[in-house]
Amino acid sequence: MAHIDAGKTTTTERMLYYAGYTRALGDVDDGDTVTDFMAQERERGITIQSAAVTFDWKEHRINLIDTPGHVDFTVEVERALRVLDGAVAVFDASAGVEAQTLTVWHQADKHRVPRICFLNKMDKPGASFSYSVESIKKKLKTNPILLQNFFSILITEDLKLGLSNPDPSHSFLDDGRVFEKRPLTPKDDPELLEEAKEARCALIEKVADLDDEFAELVLGEFSENLDSVPPGKLHAAIRRVTLARLAVPVLCGSSLRNKGVQPLLDAIVAYLPAPNESHHDLLRLYEHDLCALAFKVLHNKQRGPLVFVRIYAGTMKPQSAVYNINRENTERISRLLLPFADQQIEIPSLTAGNIALAVGLKQTVTGDTIVSSKSSALAVASRAAKEKGKTLGSSREQESLVLAGVEIPEPVFFCTIEPPSMSKQSDLDHALKCLQREDPSLKVKMDPDSGQTILCGMGELHIEIIHDRIRREYGIETYLGPLQVAYRETILQSISTTDTLDKSIGEKRHLVTIELGVSALPENSSATASVIRYDDSVEQQLPLDVKEAIENGIQSSYFQGPLLGFPVRGVLTTVKSVNMQPGTSMAMVSACGSRCMHKALKLAGGLVLEPLMSLEITTNEEYLHAVLGDLAQRRGSIHEIQSRQENKVVLAFVPLAEMMGYATVLRTLTSGTANFSLELSRYEAMNPQDQSALLNRMAGLS
Repeated sequence: MAHIDAGKTTTTERMLYYAGYTRALGDVDDGDTVTDFMAQERERGITIQSAAVTFDWKEHRINLIDTPGHVDFTVEVERALRVLDGAVAVFDASAGVEAQTLTVWHQADKHRVPRICFLNKMDKPGASFSYSVESIKKKLKTNPILLQNFFSILITEDLKLGLSNPDPSHSFLDDGRVFEKRPLTPKDDPELLEEAKEARCALIEKVADLDDEFAELVLGEFSENLDSVPPGKLHAAIRRVTLARLAVPVLCGSSLRNKGVQPLLDAIVAYLPAPNESHHDLLRLYEHDLCALAFKVLHNKQRGPLVFVRIYAGTMKPQSAVYNINRENTERISRLLLPFADQQIEIPSLTAGNIALAVGLKQTVTGDTIVSSKSSALAVASRAAKEKGKTLGSSREQESLVLAGVEIPEPVFFCTIEPPSMSKQSDLDHALKCLQREDPSLKVKMDPDSGQTILCGMGELHIEIIHDRIRREYGIETYLGPLQVAYRETILQSISTTDTLDKSIGEKRHLVTIELGVSALPENSSATASVIRYDDSVEQQLPLDVKEAIENGIQSSYFQGPLLGFPVRGVLTTVKSVNMQPGTSMAMVSACGSRCMHKALKLAGGLVLEPLMSLEITTNEEYLHAVLGDLAQRRGSIHEIQSRQENKVVLAFVPLAEMMGYATVLRTLTSGTANFSLELSRYEAMNPQDQSALLNRMAGLS
């Protein structure tokens, strides 16, 4: 995981080569890497979708997922971190911690994933080992423990010098495959030896501060001479603090120049957790029964849907039936495959801790929990109920036994998409259905007024890639409408209103009266969506089915605000009273709740919320004035200007509506030298002038 262009794919390529799984070194610029196999990835030189590969290193099986660095594809990082036990954070040593590095680091924090840091591109002009380590400490708020110094001395192993090409006569063939470690001696460089000794002592002291067991050892047996601390004891202590997420080991190298990748592989095996060391309380209940999580779906023209699953317990076999707890259905796995990017190997079975591709699961989607049978799920539910000391109750209690799914971010861009002719509409619908199943961050909906298909995505590049895939993979030349911003709406004031629905169907009369109060949630509230609550007197009187009907009606009103028809957020709705005639259907209760809520939203006055983006621009100082002037015209607010080596880094907040086509403008302003990254920060209320201009523009008046 890393910021875009830090070298994740190149590092992966070297790992596969040194592990003996590829015969030649691929290159991102040449478009021949193993994990970037999509045509769009090879054309653009970026990773778009995560790719899984399985390989062995020193008698250990490693399941590796190469993830994208672009913010538009952050859901790929989210679902990879959800199923992996450890992560390698790759940094550009000339830039240190960048914008997307922070995002993926916070995602890893959320999933409590232990990490190793790899400072890549140490050969690059402007690369700084000390600057990168300092930025990790300050920006990521973590403890970096240095396992190497700048000269590739492995200070954990009695000061051994790692040499990727020990024979100078073979320098023209330096693919880094020949790697040896030899002790550093005074003959090499006395000053270097002294520096390495000091670095090792500093490492021992830092690890002792974090690990009590190691501290006792150091203060006891080795208090007189820290140099005599055995490497094995130091390795074990580093492993403990890494698994406890008290610190992150830091290594350095240059993947493109084939330097430092073998020590990184050794560190992965030595310090990141094995599958049985990742504690999931739920898995203890499954014991030896199958429990797996589906985290990704791909569509193959020959094989149909291929479902990526992480097996947490038990064994998965082909030609076996499995039960999907989320969908409450049974499906049959026809074949089981081991993934190697776009190639797959058929296997007879796979055990816990591995990642597999299951063929034949036609209903399973991202985030579904798969078990061996329905009876197995019920057995686990009863075990959990016994532990909690209560009987098995509602379906909601059983739902709590599924593995945590994957959080999907809300889309911020949308546009219309149309087929070349109505005869191709069904083909387009099928293509979009398949792509939605593959990419949960892609949303497709129908405009109720115009009947057009609306495509909602995470950014310009995301929608561009989807458009290109529909053309290449499904052979449909679609037309995209102009990109539009996904605004939200909220209310200005608190009001109460009542609505009565009185309708007779046949001889039966349906009568219900609902009183609702709406108010804006405070800005510092942790709830970003809207909230429904009941007055105490009402909540005790209402049956559960009536509550569900009212909530469904209110929730349906949240989807379309009173101003522009965008979803409503930040609203607290209070149900104050409900009076209904016996025999009134729940559909009528729901309709009354929806109508009353629409009425309340109109009376409360509308306010448009626009997506505010966090923008990071890296530029030469000579272009700084032009960049800042352009941001001012885009309603941007400058948060901070930092120095990064010889460059300036501008941190700003800018409305998404002002960022259309910004890449081209920035290239023009800075003669192609600057780069930027953009991600959603929050939704913020528009000022009255900007809101009025937006309303006029949407109404076609300007």
